Amino acid sequence: MCGIIGMLLADPSQDVAQEIGEGLSLLQHRGQDACGIVTCGARGRLSQCKANGMVRDVFDGNTISRLVGSMGIGHVRYPTAGSSAHAEAQPFYVNSPYGIVFAHNGNLINTQPLLKFMDVEAHRHINTSSDSELLLNVFANNLQKTGKFRINEEDIFTAISGLMEQCRGAYACVAMLAGFGIIAFRDPNGIRPVGMAVRTLKNGAKDYLVASESVVADAAGFHSWEDVQPGEAIIITHTSVKRRRVAPAAVFAPDIFEYVYFARPDSVLDGISVYRSRMAMGDSLAEEVRRVLAEKNLTVDVVIPVPDTSRVAALNLAQKLNLPYREGFVKNRYVGRTFIMPGQQQRKKNVRRKLNAMALEFADKNVLLVDDSIVRGTTSKEIIQMAKDVGAGKVIVASCAPPIRYSNVYGIDMPSRQELVAHNKNTGEIAQAIGADLVIFQTLPDLISSVRQFNPSIKTFDCSVFTGKYVTGGVDEAYLQHLEQIRNDNVKDRVGEVRREVNGINGAVEDKEKAIGSNGPMNGADDTVGLYNNWNTRSL
Repeated sequence: MCGIIGMLLADPSQDVAQEIGEGLSLLQHRGQDACGIVTCGARGRLSQCKANGMVRDVFDGNTISRLVGSMGIGHVRYPTAGSSAHAEAQPFYVNSPYGIVFAHNGNLINTQPLLKFMDVEAHRHINTSSDSELLLNVFANNLQKTGKFRINEEDIFTAISGLMEQCRGAYACVAMLAGFGIIAFRDPNGIRPVGMAVRTLKNGAKDYLVASESVVADAAGFHSWEDVQPGEAIIITHTSVKRRRVAPAAVFAPDIFEYVYFARPDSVLDGISVYRSRMAMGDSLAEEVRRVLAEKNLTVDVVIPVPDTSRVAALNLAQKLNLPYREGFVKNRYVGRTFIMPGQQQRKKNVRRKLNAMALEFADKNVLLVDDSIVRGTTSKEIIQMAKDVGAGKVIVASCAPPIRYSNVYGIDMPSRQELVAHNKNTGEIAQAIGADLVIFQTLPDLISSVRQFNPSIKTFDCSVFTGKYVTGGVDEAYLQHLEQIRNDNVKDRVGEVRREVNGINGAVEDKEKAIGSNGPMNGADDTVGLYNNWNTRSL
């Protein structure tokens, strides 16, 4: 799961890096492993900074000041496959043709045939294991086919149309063509979110923004937020904005897990308020809790949310059931989201660093803990034990999402079915596995209704983690086994051990590189570099 930003300022004398950095900090929840910014200045000169770490740590004032140019793109990353190395931090760059910079959120499901195509037919070198670099090179190869010294919007639309025919999976992308403009596009099923907004200046000129979530536009003073439509491409230059659907009609199926967990509550995705959808989840979950508690002849004394994502739903649930709502956990806000931390042991260790239970709210009470979802069960198990350690009687867990039993193949780190606590388990077995007295799950029809009611035009959501039905097709048992082999926690743990060993030897060097930058033109250069493409600003 990642966050992407593109921005083009009307005034070519202004630098865009500061605003992109601020925007990335608003998307930090979408990726905490690495971040990057590439900007484009006069004569098509590109400047970049990318490294492992949080936005606040990578982009200090000195670094931002060296990223010059009035347009740029940015990325925050959480890897769903393979390595967490600096080399896979985005945005990616290729100098041929024309100088293209690229950032991507999602995951491709046909990487193997694409890699073969790149090698055998396109003769393009892929330098990392990232499918984002693969997408970039498919796009670059399609532009290369024009054979033109100067390209225009029609050539770009044609190249993206070809990409959508070749690439299967989920992808929300933003690209920058040096000296030309910003390009955004979204896969034909619209699985991952991306939208566009404008900011009108006093002289009537307009700045443009592309971002994963609308909250970036709100904070930066942009207006008229519009979602990029499934299969649509948008080209933004200093002289025009052109948009076109470049893929055949397909089932529009945004990922429902964006509303359950990933997106910020103050964002609006595909016309749906994340906040309002979570309120509705709490209302519908309350009815299921009422039914199950009556069936089990159980009572609850207090409703306590698992911070932070479930707070909105928990409050509505408590109001609906006329139960007291209490904040029973105090959160350390300087520990990242445990669900997206690489490595099972790392997640487990950080739960207690992140949360502290207040005994006064738990002692001698039957507690209903409300959580957004139960994925691996690591966090849930630790939290339930914390509640019991401070004197809770019965601990009942209510989940705003149904049981997650299947791998996500579209860019969320739920790779191995064996890691999912609900896989091949019934509700009682799940409760036993996490140490709860009872677990109550939202039903899938209620979850879909909670989200869809705010935009009835969306007929389908991607619910593959609950159903095992993948909207793009092409996901069979062989693919899932392959995915699990390359993306399971053991692989990431081994990568982490290698990184820790290297850091133990070269930690001082790495820290200095992050502080002052390292030079080099290849994908994987870790910090600020000058990337020259020696082009004057192109006219169409």
